Amino acid sequence: MSLRSVLLVCLLSGSLNTFAVAAAPRVLPEGKQPDDVRLGALRTLDSYFPFTVPDSPDVWAIRAERTRRRIQVATGLYPMPEHSPAQAVVHGRVDRGDFTVERVYLQSYPGHFVTGSLFRPVGRSGRLPGVLCPHGHWSNGRFFDAGEEEAKKQIAAGAESMMNPARFPLQARCVQLARMGCVVFHYDMLGNADSQQIPLEIAHGFRDRRPQLETADRWGFFSPQAELRLQSIMGLQTYNSIRALDWLSTLPDVDPQRIGVTGASGGGTQTFILSAIDPRPATEFPAVMVSTAMQGGCTCENACYLRSGVGNIDFAACFAPKPLAMTAADDWTKELETKGLPELKQLYGLLGRPENVSASIHLEFGHNYNAVSRQAMYHWFNRHLNLGHAEPITEQDFQPLTREELTVWNDSHPRPVPDENYEPSLLRTIHEVSQQALAADPVRFARNAYEIIVDREVPRPEELTQRKLFEHDRGDYLEIGGLIELPGRGEQVPEVFLLPKAPTGDVVIWIDGRGKDALFDQEGRPVAEIARLLAAGKAVACVDLIGLGEWKAESAKKDENRRVENDRNFAGYTYGYNSPLFVQRVHDILTVIGLTRAHAKDGQQIDLVGVAGAGPWVALAAAMSDDAVNRVAIDTEGFRFESLTSYADPQFLPGAVKYGDLPALLWLGRQPMWLAGEDERTIAILNEIRRLSGGPGEIISSTKKAEENSSALVDWLLEVSQKNVAK
Repeated sequence: MSLRSVLLVCLLSGSLNTFAVAAAPRVLPEGKQPDDVRLGALRTLDSYFPFTVPDSPDVWAIRAERTRRRIQVATGLYPMPEHSPAQAVVHGRVDRGDFTVERVYLQSYPGHFVTGSLFRPVGRSGRLPGVLCPHGHWSNGRFFDAGEEEAKKQIAAGAESMMNPARFPLQARCVQLARMGCVVFHYDMLGNADSQQIPLEIAHGFRDRRPQLETADRWGFFSPQAELRLQSIMGLQTYNSIRALDWLSTLPDVDPQRIGVTGASGGGTQTFILSAIDPRPATEFPAVMVSTAMQGGCTCENACYLRSGVGNIDFAACFAPKPLAMTAADDWTKELETKGLPELKQLYGLLGRPENVSASIHLEFGHNYNAVSRQAMYHWFNRHLNLGHAEPITEQDFQPLTREELTVWNDSHPRPVPDENYEPSLLRTIHEVSQQALAADPVRFARNAYEIIVDREVPRPEELTQRKLFEHDRGDYLEIGGLIELPGRGEQVPEVFLLPKAPTGDVVIWIDGRGKDALFDQEGRPVAEIARLLAAGKAVACVDLIGLGEWKAESAKKDENRRVENDRNFAGYTYGYNSPLFVQRVHDILTVIGLTRAHAKDGQQIDLVGVAGAGPWVALAAAMSDDAVNRVAIDTEGFRFESLTSYADPQFLPGAVKYGDLPALLWLGRQPMWLAGEDERTIAILNEIRRLSGGPGEIISSTKKAEENSSALVDWLLEVSQKNVAK
C-alpha cells in the first residue's frame, strides 16, 4: 500500500493527557540552563565549513554515499522521480560559420519548461563531447550583456582581452567550447531569460510570506506546506539540470561518456550539486563557489537539511576521484588555496588520483567567470574530455547572438503564460510524482530519508557521561537527579531517575510534551501513573528535552524554533544549517535511550512512552532506535504534520508530509506499540504495512476515552510485563 493511501485513510482524532503540570525536582539551580552548544549562535550560510579528510577509501565511500543522499533528500529528489518524456523542441538555427546555435525547450515536469541554447561545432563528425552550462547569477542570465563601459573596465583590468567576450562572457565560453569540438547546452536558471513560469522575484528574490499560497490544498514555494514536502527552488533547479543532462547525453552527436559541466556563482553551485548526485558527468569545473566560507546566498542555493554537518567542499569532494577543477577570486572563495584545496588534494591522493584536482586562484579579480578563469577551464576540458588541442588555447573573438536570435519563444513557438494557478499546480504535480516514486518501496525510502533528517543514532556507551547531582531517599524509591552528557557534541539532558527499592530492572523512559514537571504533583511526588510503575518495580526516567522545563529561562520565548537573522522568510536559511527543534528533541530521546541501554542488563526491558505532544518525537526516536527499545507507547492526539502553518511551530519537520506524515513514523518502528489517538482503520493499515515490511511489532489500539489513555497506557505496560514474567 502506498504512502498516499495511508494519508487518505488515516483520519484525525484527538485525545488529551490528563496529568496536571506541577513542579518536578530540579536538576540545576533555579534560573540556570544546561551548558549546551545548541543554546549558542545558530549556524548560517556565512559560517565556517571545513572538510575533514577521511582515514581510508572505504570510510570515504560510506561518507560520500551519505552526502549524496543528503543532497537528494534536501532537494526533494529522494527517491529520484521517474523521468517523464522531455518532448524537446529544437528550432531557429543560427549559423556562424564554425559553429551553430539552436533554440531549445524541453519539459522537466509535465508542462514545466527548461529553456536554452544549443551550440554545435561545424565540420565535426562522430560522437562529440558534451558540456552542460548553468549560467549563475548574471542579470538576464543567458541574455547577459555587461555593456560597453563595464567591458572596457574588464579589459583594462586584464580580466578580458576583447570587447565581445567582455560584454558577453556567458556566450563566450559556449562559443569557444563549440569551436573546440563540444556540443554545449547553455540553459536558463529559473526566472531568467526564457524561463519565466516561476518569475525572478519568486525564484531568487522571495522575501515575504504569501498567505494565499499557504493552505493544505493550494501552496507555493517557500510555504510551510512546500517545506513539509521538501519542495524548493533549489530542488526544481537541480531537477531541471538533471533533465537537461538527460536530453544532452542522448543527442545522436554527443558521446555520453565525455560530458563536462561548468558554471560560476549560482551556476557553480548547480555544477557541483549535479555532479555530486548524477554519475554521468566525466569532469566538472565549478567557478568561484567551492569554499569553506559563504555557501551560497540565494534561495536557489539553499534547502532544508542540505548543509547540516557538511558544506560545499564536501559536495565537490563527492566527485572524487573524477577530474575536478575550480577557480577562486577575491570573494568568499579567496581562502580556497589554504582552506579546502589542500584537503581535496589529500582526498584525491588517498583515492590514487592526485592529478585529478586543481584550482586556479586569481585574487586580483572579484567574483567572475572572466577570460582568465575561462582559459583555465578550456585547458581542463581539453585534457579531460580528450579534445586534442595544442596548448595554450587562445579564446577567439566572435559575433554575439542578439536576444532575438537567442530567445526560444516566437510566433511559431509561443511563450507559455502562467496564470495565478501555475505555481500551486506545479507543486501539486511535483508532489504527486514524488509520491509515485515513493510507492515503489515506501518503508525503505522513508527510513533512508529519516536517517538523513535525524542524522543521529543511539549513542554508544563511550560517547556518554552521566553527572549525578543529587540522590534523595523517598521511602519506597530513590530520586536521582543529574545530567546526561554527550561531551563530543556539547549536549546535555536534565534527568530525574526514579529507582524503586525493589526493582525488576525494567526502565520506562516517559517523555511528556510539557517536560518532566508534568510527572510530579504539587508536593513533588510522582503522579498516579508513574507511582503505579514504581510500585510494580519499574524504574522511570523523567527528562526535560531541549526547550522544555529546565531549559527555559524566565525570559525565554514561547516554545518554538529559533530562526537565523535574515529578512527573507525562507526556512532553508535556518533548517539548511541547523536541525529543527523537533529533530533536536529526537536527539535528546536517543541520548536517554543510549544511557539507559548502557546500564541495562540482559533480559531487562526498556519501554519508551510519549504523551501530551511528545508522541511524534517518540515515534521518530523509536524508529531510529530499533532493538535498543523493547516496547513503545504513544498518544498521537490525532496530530498530522500537514496541519502546521508556521516554520516556528515546535512540531515543524521539513519533509514529514512527503515521507508519509505521522503514520509513516508509526510503521517505521519495529517494536510492539500501544497507540492512542488513531482510529481502528488506521491501526489496521499500520499493522498491515508493518507485516508487509517485516516489522515484528504489533500495534495495539487504545479503546479508552481520551482522559483515560494515560491509565490505559500503564495498564498495557504492566500487563505485557506480567506476561513476560509468566513466560
